[in-house]
Amino acid sequence: MSNGLLLRVDRRVSGALAHPDRFSELLADLGNVQVAVPLLVVALVYVAWRSRAAGAYRWWLPPLAAALLMALVPALIVPLKELIDRPGTPVVPPGTGYYPSGHTATAAVAYGSATLLLLPWLRTTYARRALLVACAVVNLAVGFGLVRRGYHWPLDVVASWCLCTVLLASLRLFLVRVGLRGGRRECGKSA
Repeated sequence: MSNGLLLRVDRRVSGALAHPDRFSELLADLGNVQVAVPLLVVALVYVAWRSRAAGAYRWWLPPLAAALLMALVPALIVPLKELIDRPGTPVVPPGTGYYPSGHTATAAVAYGSATLLLLPWLRTTYARRALLVACAVVNLAVGFGLVRRGYHWPLDVVASWCLCTVLLASLRLFLVRVGLRGGRRECGKSA
């Protein structure tokens, strides 16, 4: 591994944080496909049902866009892992392909997309803020768990957050572009 400034800081932060334990493993597991994707599916079904019941034009479009974004995650992450070919931390078995973190990307897109779709259906500002805070806390917990457990270097996690910020901003822009106010279509309007 090279000795650039970022990589030296990355190693120091990892060395200070990496202390594998059961709790950090549980936090990291929140980024597993088996956990994050089913929660996203529940949100997709709920939003589709609510939109259709409200008579929204193209009620299926927001859930479909979020599902496609989730499917795009491995299509982006896997080639990046192959291209960058970064070795893992000393805690994991020897190998490469740890950058960027797939677990972080899965969590960020699944929980972030669910949040974007659910926000407009929440009636109070308090509920919307609580959902945003919960989404941020879960994603921070996943990142912390991955680094603490030693599954990833901190920069692996940060790189995924950066990529997913772009993906989620694109989803948000798409939802607004197709006429969705905060993710929900104004009822009675046509495109």
